[in-house]
Amino acid sequence: MKLYVCYGAWTTKFFAHKHPCGEAHQALLDAGYQPEVVKVYGLGPLPLALQPKRRQVKAITGRTWVPAIEFDDGTGFDESAKIIEWAKQNPAAAA
Repeated sequence: MKLYVCYGAWTTKFFAHKHPCGEAHQALLDAGYQPEVVKVYGLGPLPLALQPKRRQVKAITGRTWVPAIEFDDGTGFDESAKIIEWAKQNPAAAA
């Protein structure tokens, strides 16, 4: 399992905003997973030519936004709320 994040997976609030990449990462850890964290940098709305590390995210989800999760079978999805909900419903012990 890979978790694609922007610049990191911190959970500290920044200007009263929780970082979505960090929240998704923490939810996976809490569910018993140890995902490979892949930093893709850049910004979602920028063209892929300016941020080539997001090409895999686009291939998986159809978008360049992170956080995004990729499972070992190559499938996945984006959006922190979806990743958090998936982690809660699919703890590693049950996997």
